[in-house]
Amino acid sequence: MSDFVSDFWSIYITVIVVVGIVGLTYLLYTQSKTTVQKGEEVKITGHVWDDDLAEYNNPLPRWWMLMFYITLVFGAVYLVLYPGLGTWKGLRGWTSVGQYKEEKAQAEAKYQPLYDKFMKMDVKAVAADPEAQAMGKRLFQTYCVQCHGSDARGAKGFPNLTDNDWLYGGTPEIIKTTLNGGRHGQMPAFGAAFGEEKVKDVANYAMSLSGKKHDAERASRGKETFAAICSACHGPDGKGNQALGAPNLTDNIWLYGGTEKTIIETVTNGRNNQMPAWKDFLGDGKVHLLASYVWSLSNKAKAE
Repeated sequence: MSDFVSDFWSIYITVIVVVGIVGLTYLLYTQSKTTVQKGEEVKITGHVWDDDLAEYNNPLPRWWMLMFYITLVFGAVYLVLYPGLGTWKGLRGWTSVGQYKEEKAQAEAKYQPLYDKFMKMDVKAVAADPEAQAMGKRLFQTYCVQCHGSDARGAKGFPNLTDNDWLYGGTPEIIKTTLNGGRHGQMPAFGAAFGEEKVKDVANYAMSLSGKKHDAERASRGKETFAAICSACHGPDGKGNQALGAPNLTDNIWLYGGTEKTIIETVTNGRNNQMPAWKDFLGDGKVHLLASYVWSLSNKAKAE
């Protein structure tokens, strides 16, 4: 409601709500006056459905009428206390944003000492603490499973966090950097520049780097193109560059899939991935716990 640029809409909504409540109250009042005297014949109102389903003029049950009155009174009181009538904020001045901030402040007051305690420990030490790991796991299940899966093994386009294959590096410091600032991975599209045949050649060369079944003749031609263009990011040996987030093409781990069709699609159209930044939303304490948990996923032995 606060986004309205004209008072008209606030008045418009208020009138509709008030008229609706008053109208329902009047309707209920008039119907409560309908009675059938003892011995009087109950008549049909004239409304009939399905040939034989008729509406009679029996009065509504008193208990039902009372509950309806209670509902209307409750609605009126609610609209006085809370927002609902246009831009009226209610006598209590409640807002969802205000409630969120209040609950957040209560949670921070309760858990901040724990966060402060773990912030004084390095990531590896936190990863070895059972309480910290339980907290980190809950954070992961709340904020990370949507992309990386409940088992942290990822999905197409979302990295597996349980192995030792890292696009930007898997040290505790780099994981914290990734969580704090996010990542934007981009693979340019080469379809227009290479043409269909050269794209297939490069795709087969990329397949050869990881020992996949490939067309040797195409791979031989693709090697030259790879050295001239692709090696700038993936390195002359195809082992990638963590400073750029360029993946290693020799380990047979593929973010989008390693079939010829998929690799051709990647080279032709490029890829564009976005990892959101969590620092402002989670804060340093939660990021520290989350980084410790993520690091432990691929370093079980070191974390124990």
